[in-house]
Amino acid sequence: MSLPTDSRPNHFELLATDGAARAGRLTTPQGVVRTPAFMPVGTAGAMKGMHWREVREAGADIVLGNTYHLMLRPGAERIAALGGLQRFTGWNGPMLTDSGGFQVMSLSDLRKVSEHAVTFRSHIDGAKVELSPERSIEVQRFLGSDIAMQMDECVRLPAERDDIERAMRLSLRWAERSKRAFESAPAGYMLFGIVQGGDVPQLRHASAQGLVEIGFHGYAIGGLAVGEPQAVMLAMIDETAPALPSDRPRYLMGVGTPDDILEAVKRGIDMFDCVMPTRNGRHGVAFTRFGQVNLRNARHADDPRPLDDESAWPSTRNCARAYLHHLVKAGETLGAMLLSEINIAYYQFLMQGIRDAIAHGKFEEFYQRTREDWASGDIAPR
Repeated sequence: MSLPTDSRPNHFELLATDGAARAGRLTTPQGVVRTPAFMPVGTAGAMKGMHWREVREAGADIVLGNTYHLMLRPGAERIAALGGLQRFTGWNGPMLTDSGGFQVMSLSDLRKVSEHAVTFRSHIDGAKVELSPERSIEVQRFLGSDIAMQMDECVRLPAERDDIERAMRLSLRWAERSKRAFESAPAGYMLFGIVQGGDVPQLRHASAQGLVEIGFHGYAIGGLAVGEPQAVMLAMIDETAPALPSDRPRYLMGVGTPDDILEAVKRGIDMFDCVMPTRNGRHGVAFTRFGQVNLRNARHADDPRPLDDESAWPSTRNCARAYLHHLVKAGETLGAMLLSEINIAYYQFLMQGIRDAIAHGKFEEFYQRTREDWASGDIAPR
């Protein structure tokens, strides 16, 4: 059953295109998001290893919070009583929250999926919890995020077609219920639908068509970066993106590496999120314009040079590789902190370069130059 198309204003403005690549502006109650945008992930209301101030200074316009973790601890109602997630955390800017569905499917061993909801055991205290589309939206409204996501079921790949189709059809029915539950949200706040369908083109098309008929402020592509090769992910983007409205933002969930992002932008994607910059930073890996640099490697132990002396980010430009290597090998928290901020700053540098290139009609040139820089590798050891 289709619902009426949302009559509230469209908050996304497409400013420039270059091939399929798009640059735009998304206006939210808490501020403007420049697209293509990478959203750093503050899972439990915190950016691991970083202060929110550094996230902002690195160039991020919007961040992501996690419904599953926040509803379990400290609790959505508590956050609402304290003024909402932005005030609670000190992040004074746009925020997107996911629906919690992916974490339920991936983190909870004991779970039961029904037409009504998913029931699961909390990973914190073992308490039985029910998460329905209506409850997911209620929690996200308590959190006060600018952009909420519909409840969906994500199937890890590879999977049988019957399982993929069952989850996709259920996600469409949950999309209708999510939208109904969102109808009372104040003007300006947004709800995105999520395209499912695994690695089956026909199911992706059916999911996209169904969501467009329901009508959302934006559309996400879910169920990718869950174990499939990059070629499969890009093929599904090629199938899905053209089926989505050109005047609404397109969000590729849980992606990914700089290479993934560059390829997805080339195919018309506007928004991304991933834990990789901070997670890899905590494991001693830096992202730079030379590609990934493993600071655990002994080659850096006596190297006084920075990761990139041309970087605009102070820690990338000023911290000696030898010092970063020492911090990582010694297990010092400062090493994880510095590499996390270096990585977030690089991701935002990449996004700014992408936006500028699209605006000037030079995306293909930027694409080729960036890939050449990555292919050239890190500077030679001393």
